[in-house]
Amino acid sequence: MSSAPGTNIRIESFKHDHSLHRIWDKTTLVHISDAVVIGGNDRVKVTESDGREWRTREPAICTFGRGQWFNTIAMIRDDGIYYYCNIGSPFSLKNQLLSYIDYDLDVKVYPDMTYTILDEEEFLLHSREMKYPPEVVKHVQSALQEVLEWVRLRKGPFQSGFVQRWYERYLVVRGDEE
Repeated sequence: MSSAPGTNIRIESFKHDHSLHRIWDKTTLVHISDAVVIGGNDRVKVTESDGREWRTREPAICTFGRGQWFNTIAMIRDDGIYYYCNIGSPFSLKNQLLSYIDYDLDVKVYPDMTYTILDEEEFLLHSREMKYPPEVVKHVQSALQEVLEWVRLRKGPFQSGFVQRWYERYLVVRGDEE
C-alpha cells in the first residue's frame, strides 16, 4: 500500500544497537516527494523505550529530508514555533512505518532562532559503548553543522511561513478524525 497525503503512519526511532528508542503512534502524511516527507500530528501518543507513554501537548509538523542525517519537529505553541531537531540516520518509509536511527545529538531551536545543542555527553558515551563507526561520527558531526547553518539561513523548515503552510495543509488532509 502506498503512502499518500492523508495516510497515517507510525514513526519509530532506534539506537545504533537496534534497540527501540521512541515511537510516535500516529502522524498524518501531509506531503511526500523524492526530496522530503512532511507529516503532522497533534497530541500524539509517544512511547519511550522503557514503556512509559505520554502525549505531546501541541500540534507539530515533522520534516524528513531524503538522505539527510537529521529530521525536525516544529511544535506550534501560543508563543511561537519551537523546533526539535534529531540528528539521526536517513529514514526509511515502508508500509506506513517511518524509521531511523537516533544518534543522540539534538538541537532545540527557539522562536527567535537561538538554539541549544543537547545531549553531547550522551553522544560521546554511546559512540564509545556502541562503537559508532568513524563514518557515522562524521555524518553526525556534519549533520549538526548543517542544522545550525539551516537555522542561520532560515532554510527548509526554519523558513518563514513553512510551518504555517504545512500545518494548514495538515488540517485539510487529516479530515475530521482528530
